[in-house]
Amino acid sequence: MCSGQTGHAEAVRIVFDPKIISYAKLLELFWENHDPAQGDRQGNDIGSQYRSAIYVLTPQQQAEALTSEARFQKAMKEANDSREITTEISAAKPFYYAEDEHQQYLYKNPHGYCGLGGIGVCLPPQL
Repeated sequence: MCSGQTGHAEAVRIVFDPKIISYAKLLELFWENHDPAQGDRQGNDIGSQYRSAIYVLTPQQQAEALTSEARFQKAMKEANDSREITTEISAAKPFYYAEDEHQQYLYKNPHGYCGLGGIGVCLPPQL
């Protein structure tokens, strides 16, 4: 995986109860808390395994993800960020858990590097 040649992405699997948090809210958190326009990287981590991606389970999730992407792209342009979103949105494939050293990384390494951060753009409410 570290070689960036496997086609895999470092990802998290999110299991949620839509009675507690909506898929739309998860998408909002996704867009606002990383840079979706960096291509195959996040911060100092470079390679296709670090790409921005949303892996969907249903056609409904696919539609919501694509709609939210368009809204966030528009918000970026309105904030004078002319970059194009490079986030991959596709059907989920089998999920493999990372080795133990990568589980709960920031808990185990409280001062560890985590280059995630938003770009200062908010996802506008859907009308």
